[in-house]
Amino acid sequence: MSRIRSNNTSIEVLLRKALWHEGVRYRKNYGKLPGKPDIAITKYKIAIFCDGELWHGKDWENRKASFKTNRDYWVSKIERNIARDIAIDKKLGRMGWNVIRFWGGEINKNLADCVSEVKEAIYEIKHNFYRMEYDRQIYNETDSLVAEDEPEYGSQDLRINDEAE
Repeated sequence: MSRIRSNNTSIEVLLRKALWHEGVRYRKNYGKLPGKPDIAITKYKIAIFCDGELWHGKDWENRKASFKTNRDYWVSKIERNIARDIAIDKKLGRMGWNVIRFWGGEINKNLADCVSEVKEAIYEIKHNFYRMEYDRQIYNETDSLVAEDEPEYGSQDLRINDEAE
């Protein structure tokens, strides 16, 4: 375990070099944010994490059965990692940051796709599309939390627009 690196992993360095080559400037292992993102594009508030498949539980339900030795320890450890990743994503989202997570294999096999996904996110943020989509996603998640006697989120805006026409 002591040999497992948390900074400057091969997948992280590979993605960073490709982004730098494309002119994307960033901070690495940005400690001012929860979760210390591997890459933080502060200008556009994008936090990028490069996750290893094993440590962060890719295809966890199928992979869980493959642990033979010290199973209780490893299953609980990886499930804690998964829960922590979800909590960090929510915390960053509430802070106004957009989170992108890439699997290590995805970076190794489809580096150009990963770079284009980051560049698309930058474009959408520049043109204010990304935030609207995030707000729409949050609205759908909290839709069930609205009391029946309260007006729906955004309904007041609709009335204002209707009156203007």
